[in-house]
Amino acid sequence: MKQELTDMQLTPHFNLSEFEVSKTAEKHGIDNRVPAKCIRNVKALAEELEVIRTIWGFPIIISSGYRCSAVNKMNHGAKRSQHMKGEAADLVINPKKCGGWSLWKLFTIIYEQMDFDQLIWETRPSGSRWIHVSFVTYRKNRHQCMQCKDGRTYQPLKL
Repeated sequence: MKQELTDMQLTPHFNLSEFEVSKTAEKHGIDNRVPAKCIRNVKALAEELEVIRTIWGFPIIISSGYRCSAVNKMNHGAKRSQHMKGEAADLVINPKKCGGWSLWKLFTIIYEQMDFDQLIWETRPSGSRWIHVSFVTYRKNRHQCMQCKDGRTYQPLKL
């Protein structure tokens, strides 16, 4: 059963619809609403992102949150992507609204101050870049830090 309350406020700065936004789903007419079974995970993720937002002090944009299996496949996501469970989000910023701070600065804040499962610095030859971050509640977070420059090859990243 799909969750109908897509404007549900999860935290002071994040609502459910932000986790459902997908250009791929929109383009292909795919229903990417978070199913009821994943709401708890998305809420826990939003709470962690709220902590990040508070530490960071500036708006954070979720470019990809929850992904249904069809959207995940079209985005070439991992077969067991945490996005499909509502445990992961890809983050970007609007540099004009961040006091001159960079996306890399946000990455280092998460690395230094959060207990994350995965933190990935994602870049592409086109110049696009984002932060993938995930959190879990059913086991200890792995604190796995990686980088990916081509969408296929992930390497450990040490700060």
